Amino acid sequence: MKSWLRKMLLTVIAIIVILALAVGLYLQQPQFGTPPRGDRLARIQSSPHYADGQFQNLVPTPQFSPGNNIASVWWYFLFAKKERLIPAAPIPARKIDFTALDKDRDTVVWLGHSSYFIQLGGKRLLVDPVFSTYAAPVPFANKAFPGTNRYAAGDMPDIDYLLISHDHWDHLDYPTVAALKPKIKNVVCGLGVGAYFEHWGFAPELIHEADWFTALEFTDGLTVHVLPARHFSGRLLTRNKTLWTGFALVTPERRVFYGGDGGYGPHFKQIGDMLAGFDLAILENGQYDQNWPYIHMLPEEVALAAADLKAKALLPGHAGKFAIANHPWDEPFRRITRASQNQEYRLLTPIIGEPVDLAPPPPPFPPWWEKVE
Repeated sequence: MKSWLRKMLLTVIAIIVILALAVGLYLQQPQFGTPPRGDRLARIQSSPHYADGQFQNLVPTPQFSPGNNIASVWWYFLFAKKERLIPAAPIPARKIDFTALDKDRDTVVWLGHSSYFIQLGGKRLLVDPVFSTYAAPVPFANKAFPGTNRYAAGDMPDIDYLLISHDHWDHLDYPTVAALKPKIKNVVCGLGVGAYFEHWGFAPELIHEADWFTALEFTDGLTVHVLPARHFSGRLLTRNKTLWTGFALVTPERRVFYGGDGGYGPHFKQIGDMLAGFDLAILENGQYDQNWPYIHMLPEEVALAAADLKAKALLPGHAGKFAIANHPWDEPFRRITRASQNQEYRLLTPIIGEPVDLAPPPPPFPPWWEKVE
């Protein structure tokens, strides 16, 4: 072998080894967590929703539409024509003092994307908080829209219950959780997700992991029902080793449903019948695509889900902060507005940071997205 060729091969091998080592070291960072082990893994394996080494949806749920695979979907995502994917002007938002809110009033505050602050029965809950600028495993992808990152961990009061629906980057954000840690009294999540929190230094007794159709009854009058969603989990190459969930938050006065992420399915009607309807349904409404129709809902399906849940009001989210699909940034708001006409529920579309009192029902909100270019 000629010397120049040998040198070239050795250089290529050296580069590959260095890259492999760099990736390996990067994956040791705490945000990637550790897989469930020991008693936690044994509990996962005993779940009726776990088979063939992973959690299963209640109904068959391909990740992609027929004829597509991960290569074709990425090609479409990267190279398809994009129209108004990101707003040209900042998204409107309010900055409020959460400690000044009347704790005796049941209130919900949308914090952007799928993050919510909820006061219910005198308790403070935080759902899927992501206060980082980027919702991705690398600090340059999936950047928040201008104007949407108005809140940080320092703005939050003490949190009685932190609820995490699943482990995707736009729902479970390590820097946010780490900064909130001194304020969090309890963590509620699906089976396996607690492994992240133990890895991040949370005391095991603060972590409440549960399977679908489990009611966690806390001594302060709050019951958290851990409920199914039609989705998947995984932060890198592994899939479905932890459980994805929705939640029903029930007090003697109020019932609130948070759907997490997921496609439309019969579980919505099952949940609505089981819990006799809701004062408010908080549902994903964005990041949908023709290539993954089973794991995210179209806005028209969101309207169907709200009706199935017997919701008196609908608060749509999962849009308006990150672009994870190729639809125009404001399309989810326009489509859910049309789909909600003549429905029995009331559509609520506050701006980020605008408190929504659950009693009495608030008046309709103006279509704020129409004023953003």
